[in-house]
Amino acid sequence: MNREPTPLHPLLARLREARQTTDALFAIVKPEFLYERPISERHRIVFYIGHLEAFDRNLFDQRLFDLPSPNPEFDQLFAFGIDPVDGGLPSDQPQDWPSLDTIRAYVQKIRDDIDARFDPAEITNREDKADNSSAPEATPETLLEVAIEHRLMHAETLAYMLHQLPLHQKTGPAVTEDTAEHPLDSTIARAMVHVPAGVATLGLERDGGTFGWDNEFGEHSVDVPAFEMDRYMVTNSDWLDFIDAGGYAHRDYWRDSDWAWKEREGIEKPAFWARDESAEASKSSPWKLRTMFAEIPLPADWPVYVSHAEASAYAKWAGKSLPTEAQWQRAADAAPHAQQGNFDFRRWEPSPVQAHPENQSAAGVVGQFGNGWEWTSTTFGPLPGFEPFPFYLGYSANFYDNQHFVLKGGSPRTAACMLRPSFRNWFQAHYQYVYAGFRCVRG
Repeated sequence: MNREPTPLHPLLARLREARQTTDALFAIVKPEFLYERPISERHRIVFYIGHLEAFDRNLFDQRLFDLPSPNPEFDQLFAFGIDPVDGGLPSDQPQDWPSLDTIRAYVQKIRDDIDARFDPAEITNREDKADNSSAPEATPETLLEVAIEHRLMHAETLAYMLHQLPLHQKTGPAVTEDTAEHPLDSTIARAMVHVPAGVATLGLERDGGTFGWDNEFGEHSVDVPAFEMDRYMVTNSDWLDFIDAGGYAHRDYWRDSDWAWKEREGIEKPAFWARDESAEASKSSPWKLRTMFAEIPLPADWPVYVSHAEASAYAKWAGKSLPTEAQWQRAADAAPHAQQGNFDFRRWEPSPVQAHPENQSAAGVVGQFGNGWEWTSTTFGPLPGFEPFPFYLGYSANFYDNQHFVLKGGSPRTAACMLRPSFRNWFQAHYQYVYAGFRCVRG
C-alpha cells in the first residue's frame, strides 16, 4: 500500500520556492557572463551563486544540526557581501574565483544535506523544546524565516544588478508587459493630500510573536504634526521637468557631499535612463528607459528610480522635502492585500503610479507598498532597546554609520512577506541602482 508523502512544513516549502526564484534569476544570464560585475560596488554575479547556500549552511550549522561542510574555504569565500563607502571599490578579477562547476557542486551538496536533515514534523516540536537559556530569536522557525527572507532580499538585489547588464548578456521573455504611456495631468500627478497630526507607530513588539529583523524591534510611538504628502510617487515625467529646469546643474539644490559625488561621477540622469541616439533626427524624446530586457520609450507615468542624493535635490527644487520615516509611517496603513499593488515578482518593471487606486491609505496616499521603494530623510539607526541577532551580529549594526538612509514600502521585485509596515530597507545616498523612488512632503 502506497502512502502519501509527508507534506512539507510551510517554511520548508517557502525555502524551496525561494531557491527556485533565485535559480531562475541566475538562468537569465548567459553562462559566459556569470563572472561579470554589472555594478562596480558589488561582487561579481558568480559570488551570489555560492553565497546563498553558504549563508544557509553557516546559519544552520550547530544551531539546528551538525552540518559538515563540503568545502570550508568556500564557507568563508562566499560568506559576506560588500557595501563599500568612500569610493573604495573591489578589484578582484574573474580568474580569482573558482570554476562554475565547482561552485555549483558545492551549492547542490549543501542543499541536499540541509534537506536531508530537516524533519518537517520536528520543526515546531524543536521550537517548543528549545533551551530557554538560548537567545529566543534562535528558534528553528526564526532561523528558517531568516534564511528565506535573506534569499528573497537577494532575489531583488540580483534583479537590479542584472538590470544593469548589457541586454546581449541576458536571455529573457519577450517584452509582454504593458509599456504604453498613460500620462497623468501634471496638476493631478503633483497633487498633495493632507495627513492630520497624530501618532506614528514604528517597529515591532519584541515579544509580539511576529517575525522581524533585529532593526525592526523596539516598538514606539512618535507624535507627528500635520503635513502634506504627494498623492503619487514622483514620475518620469516629473523628473523630465527637473532635468529641463537644470536640476543637475544648479548647485543650490544639492548638499555638499551629493554635489561632489555628482560632479566626480558625471551624474546627469537616473541610472535606468538611456539617451535615444535617434531622437534628434526624429525630434522625439531624447530619453529611453532601460527595462530588464529592452530599451523602451520613457513611460511618463511610471515612478522614477533615483538615488537618495537625486531625490533630495528634486525635493529642494520643488520647495518640499523627503518625508521622515515617522511621516511616511503616519501616512501609511497596514500592508496591502494580495492583489493591491505591484510587488511579489509579478512584473519586472514598474506600473503607472495610478494603476492601483485600491492600494491607498486612509489619508489618500496612493501606492505606498510596491512599485518602488521610497526614500526617507531618516538615517538608518537603531530603534529603542536594539539588540543584534546573536546569529547575525552585523546585519544591521554594521550600517548604523550615518551614511545609509531608510527606505520604506517595496518594489515590483519585493516579496510579499516583506511588505509588513515595520520592514526597513537602507542604502547609501549615492547608490543609484535600487528600485527606489520617492514622494515629497511639505509642512
